Amino acid sequence: MIATIAIALVAGLASALMFASITSGAAISLLLIYLAPLPLMVVALVWGPFGAAIGGTFATVAVASLFGLPYAGVFAVVNALPAWWLAHLVLLARPLQKDAAANADGAMEWYPVGRILLWIVIFATIITAATLLMMGSDAAAIHSTLRRGWGDLFESSGLALNDSTLDALVVIAPVGAEMATVVMLTLNLWLAAKIAATSRRLRRPWPDLRSTALPTMTIAALAAAIAGCFSGGLLAIFAQVVTAGLSIAYAMTGFAVLHTLTLALKSRALWLGCAYAVVVGFAWALLAVALLGLADAVFGLRARYLRDRPPPLPNPEN
Repeated sequence: MIATIAIALVAGLASALMFASITSGAAISLLLIYLAPLPLMVVALVWGPFGAAIGGTFATVAVASLFGLPYAGVFAVVNALPAWWLAHLVLLARPLQKDAAANADGAMEWYPVGRILLWIVIFATIITAATLLMMGSDAAAIHSTLRRGWGDLFESSGLALNDSTLDALVVIAPVGAEMATVVMLTLNLWLAAKIAATSRRLRRPWPDLRSTALPTMTIAALAAAIAGCFSGGLLAIFAQVVTAGLSIAYAMTGFAVLHTLTLALKSRALWLGCAYAVVVGFAWALLAVALLGLADAVFGLRARYLRDRPPPLPNPEN
């Protein structure tokens, strides 16, 4: 127990230092601040969520003592709370069958990856919404703050922007922040699980990521969010943020669909590599992948493919 607490404190200190590195102004600090939840997630997945709670609390207190309560609140919401809760969900399980006698082998049903992804979207939406509300209490104030921030940034870089480009950046900024936060939390959780699995201390089997699927209710939530985008004011901004978060989540399930539908291809690695290259090179291609994930949710593309696929040939060596 003492060793676990010591490791948790060290992880919390590392996370706090990574978060505080943004004050240095160095370019690498941007990478460090995005990876700040990683030490806490590793501790949670290897030594349990209790370790992440201890480390996160210690890190929050450290940030508060150095930079004040507002920064400590930001650290807790952005890093400590997601690290603890997401790791808790990863390790959450129940017996596969309610009848203990019928489940003598101890098989467990683990919390679905798709629901974890939905929780990541929820955290990302809270973080983005809180950031926007710090800029102003209404849409006009938020847009004014974003417009002024973009203008100062490009002015300091010696670049001039016309009004139409500046207006587009103001609209894109909340959407981009939401998508970046979803990707950041997902990447941190995946890296933490990989580190724990590589050290053979991950406290659960590695999940089949190709089967990742969002809950059915997510489709209704996405439809409501898209409808809200056509309203006005603060509601429209938040609806755009939610739409962006759910869209990137469906894009992730879309990649899972691609990995499933290409199982029988001989040049599978090449096709998948080309798909990822297209998405990296052309941002609009991410929308196509999201639509693929949405189509799978509606029509069950993966289930139909796996059902119609012939069984594998027997191994001649057996």
